[in-house]
Amino acid sequence: MQICHQAPTLLSVSPPPSLSHTHTYIYTHSHTHTHSQASAHTPSGGISGAGPSDSRHPAQPEPGGANALIPELPDRPLHPSPPPGVFFFFWSLSLFTIFCLFPPRPPSPPAACHFGSRRRMKGGCVKPRKTCGLLLLCALIFASAERPVFTNHFLIELHKGGEAEARRVAAEHGFSGVRKVKMALQQEGFGRRKRGYRDINEIDINMNDPLFTKQWYLINTGQADGTPGLDLNVAEAWDLGYTGKGVTIGIMDDGIDYLHPDLASNYNAEASYDFSSNDPYPYPRYTDDWFNSHGTRCAGEVSAAANNNICGVGVAYNSKVAGIRMLDQPFMTDIIEASSISHMPQVIDIYSASWGPTDNGKTVDGPRELTLQAMADGVNKGRGGKGSIYVWASGDGGSYDDCNCDGYASSMWTISINSAINDGRTALYDESCSSTLASTFSNGRKRNPEAGVATTDLYGNCTLRHSGTSAAAPEAAGVFALALEANMDLTWRDMQHLTVLTSKRNQLHDEVHQWRRNGVGLEFNHLFGYGVLDAGAMVKMAKDWKTVPERFHCVGGSVQEPEKIPSSGKLILRLTTDACEGKENFVRYLEHVQAVITVNTTRRGDLNINMTSPMGTKSILLSRRPRDDDSKVGFDKWPFMTTHTWGEDARGTWILDIGFVGSSPQRGVLKEWTLMLHGTQSAPYIDQVVKDYKSKLAMSKKEELEEELDEAVERSLKSILSKN
Repeated sequence: MQICHQAPTLLSVSPPPSLSHTHTYIYTHSHTHTHSQASAHTPSGGISGAGPSDSRHPAQPEPGGANALIPELPDRPLHPSPPPGVFFFFWSLSLFTIFCLFPPRPPSPPAACHFGSRRRMKGGCVKPRKTCGLLLLCALIFASAERPVFTNHFLIELHKGGEAEARRVAAEHGFSGVRKVKMALQQEGFGRRKRGYRDINEIDINMNDPLFTKQWYLINTGQADGTPGLDLNVAEAWDLGYTGKGVTIGIMDDGIDYLHPDLASNYNAEASYDFSSNDPYPYPRYTDDWFNSHGTRCAGEVSAAANNNICGVGVAYNSKVAGIRMLDQPFMTDIIEASSISHMPQVIDIYSASWGPTDNGKTVDGPRELTLQAMADGVNKGRGGKGSIYVWASGDGGSYDDCNCDGYASSMWTISINSAINDGRTALYDESCSSTLASTFSNGRKRNPEAGVATTDLYGNCTLRHSGTSAAAPEAAGVFALALEANMDLTWRDMQHLTVLTSKRNQLHDEVHQWRRNGVGLEFNHLFGYGVLDAGAMVKMAKDWKTVPERFHCVGGSVQEPEKIPSSGKLILRLTTDACEGKENFVRYLEHVQAVITVNTTRRGDLNINMTSPMGTKSILLSRRPRDDDSKVGFDKWPFMTTHTWGEDARGTWILDIGFVGSSPQRGVLKEWTLMLHGTQSAPYIDQVVKDYKSKLAMSKKEELEEELDEAVERSLKSILSKN
């Protein structure tokens, strides 16, 4: 056997077969030292120990001495010293090495060794005596960039008996303890991570903006009694280099303070306009109570500059922000809304809207004709045909309202965003509905002054008090800006798919509605949608994303005969559809589903409508709204929308159940139920790149592959049977 003093290569050991029964001893010294050296002596068996040292470099053996030393290796991280009595040993600066004593020879320069050779090789390879015990020699130079990390944990296997000579040698060399060792193996360190969210101690983001540490929705370390790790995970996206550069977000609101020092550098004047006053200067109108601060606060959440010692930091702090002033006039008109939504669609990538019909629990309203056409044009023609991205706040009507009665938030063309507070609970003003796609953060329960959303305010000021789903939508717009920077080819539908696949349940908690899984395993909640946005996960998936297949629309069927709704119990209707199979507009993989309903009742607010898909997913299309006393208008061809059946197969029987849930008996008539199916013919994820095999994308792709295989087998069998 040859011993090589080749440093600083990594050394490892394995005993030769001829020495498998040799006795080896571990010595421990009575003193504790920061640095240590290895020494060995072999009387009747190999001896290995850890002895004292006063230097970072082991002393060299003198000619004729009894020690043979291996040069010290580069430092490696070690764990704290274990408790006494456990066979683990601590070296702070060198790797553990077990070796034998050999005939007195001076050390030689490093050289390669050849095992089995009896010649002395150039470089200090020597032949051991027959009494040499166990030597662990590793000279593995890894071809890969990752080298193993060795810890101060050692696996020790002991022999029995024969310790007298070992104790004598231990005492002679100043060691206080001895153990007879059969085998010693240093443990290699490897990584394990908690699942669900990253360790906040790993975050290394340095910002000098004074409110940055108050922006818990960006990085939640437990500020304002929040839940650590419950945030938008922007730190990961920023660390990957995505900050919104090259993306413009339009804030459709009451104007923005574009002179604000935290917004001025990111203000896009070319893309801005004031539709309330018909001029290119969307500056907020002054009021004594600063009522028109809404848009400025939303703008700061998205695009506030970083590291300028002013206020806080935007989610996409290198993005551009455009001001579209359109909320500050006595009445809204269809022309103002349509003009705002269609303003410069080749320059503005994302439109953020934190407004809608009155959240009073009794209004049913939505976009008028011109605005609907503008939105349709936006998703079809905006951004060079990739589609404008519309982000909408789901509404602040709380448990008294339902966002499926808001035609903006429940539109297929918008991404409806709800909110959670900093400990994962729902805000008291949150509306729940089946059209909500995902959530971000705001405040609505806590009195802690720092539990709100920190952002810019009017006239160069800052605030900690922004709240409502008004605050949630701009945060989502910022996350989408990061994803667009990662991949500017994303379409409006790609963004919705990415939202479904990368949003996380995290630690969100809804006291009313449980988390459930749809027919293809995607987890959703009636209030939070598919979970809270995860910027890090979204940009990583967006980078390699392939545009989803073409979208088709199918009228799955319709019930046109009037049906009475009983005062007690429920009206249950069934509709069986083939989802237009065999036609050009066949929808195999669902995205959005609309139930177009016409119904009149003696009290609209007591209506409860549910719809169940062929794969068993139940969507609450309408919850009770106790403040809605309407008995005349009802719902006239109102498109109730659900995203909860995302990815499912639409073919089969759909079930609609309608009933009253109030305290007083009511009457009603359902006049129409039309099932509208929207989705793709081919599997949307089958060609996507999967990097995380525990992700929703991996699960969905596996599901698609299995379904495609089953359907191919079924087609083959049908073909064979038809030929026979």
